[in-house]
Amino acid sequence: MEIVEVDRMEFLTPNQIVRELDKYIVGQKEAKRAVAIALRNRWRRMRVNGKMKEEISPKNIIMIGPTGVGKTEIARRLARLVDAPFIKVEATRYTEVGYVGRDVESIIRDLVNISVNEEKAREKKKVFEKAKQNAEERLLHILYQTFSKKYKSQSEEEQITKGKLRSLLRDKMLEEEYIELDAKDQFMPVVEIVGGIGGFEEIETHLREMLGGMFPGRERKRRMQVKDAREFLVEEEAEKLIDNSKVIKNAIKRVEELGIVFIDEIDKIAGREKGYGPDVSREGVQRDLIPIVEGTTVNTRYGPVKTEHILFIAAGAFHVSKPSDLIPEIQGRFPIRVELTPLGKDDFVRILTEPESALTKQYEELLRTEGIELVFDNQAIEEIASIAAEINSRSEDIGARRLHTVMEKLLEDILFESPDIGTRKIVITKDYVIQKLRSLLKDEDITRYIL
Repeated sequence: MEIVEVDRMEFLTPNQIVRELDKYIVGQKEAKRAVAIALRNRWRRMRVNGKMKEEISPKNIIMIGPTGVGKTEIARRLARLVDAPFIKVEATRYTEVGYVGRDVESIIRDLVNISVNEEKAREKKKVFEKAKQNAEERLLHILYQTFSKKYKSQSEEEQITKGKLRSLLRDKMLEEEYIELDAKDQFMPVVEIVGGIGGFEEIETHLREMLGGMFPGRERKRRMQVKDAREFLVEEEAEKLIDNSKVIKNAIKRVEELGIVFIDEIDKIAGREKGYGPDVSREGVQRDLIPIVEGTTVNTRYGPVKTEHILFIAAGAFHVSKPSDLIPEIQGRFPIRVELTPLGKDDFVRILTEPESALTKQYEELLRTEGIELVFDNQAIEEIASIAAEINSRSEDIGARRLHTVMEKLLEDILFESPDIGTRKIVITKDYVIQKLRSLLKDEDITRYIL
């Protein structure tokens, strides 16, 4: 199978993968090493010849650590490195077959939908220029018909020509003009399986498609401005130029070979029930997950999808339960376990300054749009980190997410008043941080003020 991302993986050694992840996530070396090895092993497997290639399965990972330490971000950034189909789900959304809730196979169906949309977007990029040309010709034809009727009674010299119209169109001189074009209304019947019980989602999808085919959309005239019509026609022409069967085939292959499923809150379904009640299906969810993780074939609206080589990364805080509380069959399907460490003041300082998308840099860019140059001095960053760490220690520890609420509270007045301030430079100092935030720590119930 030829996949561009596989070639890209050749140049991503485990060391390089870790360095790429370091750009966005601070610390957590053990977790980064584990996912880097898992990603590199995919490339290695694809280069294995013979029957052994199919026998090599990914070594799924369980990440253990409190909220806000980077579990989700590591998995998400890993998928982005090679543009792999990625989905994040919460284990608590799924229930044992027979109970009201989503069945676990819907994870794969959702992943395939994501992959198809991504593949379609890639193919549309390839044909964009051709679609743009075709759309321009259609737009030109509509404009010519519109303007030729409008200027029919004028002299030959004053009559509009296609050449003149093309020049006006390319020079964006007709953007505000209104035209009428034929657009198809896609009939979408309302079909809903009551209760959304697992297994019926696929039936619901097929019913929608079947009824949609029985009642095809009808064309009607739509009036819109040229600038909107151009986008509409480019999209329509791109749809005509791409091969949907090829898109679906490639999308399914990408899911099977490159797909990554991140299952969060897996600790919430750990433990075995002793009786009855709302949690009676927790062990059932684990048992339903086994065939998906081990390898099975899931029927989707686009065709059957094999899950043998999809990489599953599970994560949980495991405050109350522990990984050994999961049923043995699930434990065996996640052989790699890594612990992520809680974040402290020093980690927060690095998070505020080192990543390419650090919070301080985000706020600097946001306020630059208002003509304001925002600057954080080093002591201010130290103080922000110290306050965030202290709040985490005195209330619920939510890791790096605490920085979002602290920063928003710190910059609340500036963000509110910035449109009226005018162009200027604002320096955030330690004294300013203390003035805005330190008083909150004196209150016993600090959660009243922050998160």
